[in-house]
Amino acid sequence: QVQLVESGGDSVRPGGSLTLSCAASEYYNNYCMGWFRQAPGKERERVALFGWSGATVYTDSVKGRFTISKDNAKRTMYLQMNGLKPEDTGMYFCAAGSIGGYCDYTADFRYWGQGTQVTVSA
Repeated sequence: QVQLVESGGDSVRPGGSLTLSCAASEYYNNYCMGWFRQAPGKERERVALFGWSGATVYTDSVKGRFTISKDNAKRTMYLQMNGLKPEDTGMYFCAAGSIGGYCDYTADFRYWGQGTQVTVSA
């Protein structure tokens, strides 16, 4: 069973930066994994991910501000977040383990971390 653990969430002022980390207990798949977030009252949404081709995909609202990266040797994935806005507030989850070869949305992932809270407020 693959276990994912997120860290790095914090409370910051608008315009601030944070780096989230997701450590995997073991290698599973380096080509289909990503970050999702969920705000109160909203459905979990994709933030950024690595697709099968290795290309990165970002939600429109974070393009130019967030950067997804990974260190395969360390079995760790990162999300660098700059220029944070209040709308970025939410619980951030890392996900891995494609279901049926799909690699796009919440329902496509088998393994999830417990989440790390990001709060952006003045």
